[in-house]
Amino acid sequence: MPLSGEAIRLMNYIDDVTVTLRRLLSLAQTLPPEERKRVGEYLKNAQPNINSVIQALEGK
Repeated sequence: MPLSGEAIRLMNYIDDVTVTLRRLLSLAQTLPPEERKRVGEYLKNAQPNINSVIQALEGK
């Protein structure tokens, strides 16, 4: 069954998020440990997070 335009658009958003995460990984190496920890905490507390999106997609 072919995907709808909306599903394809959402998959493109996922690709954009993946690119952003790769950038975060490469740039994190340039930060001192204290700043890496602070950025990590900021990411953990970001809402919505990946887990809430996955739950919504799984219908939970």
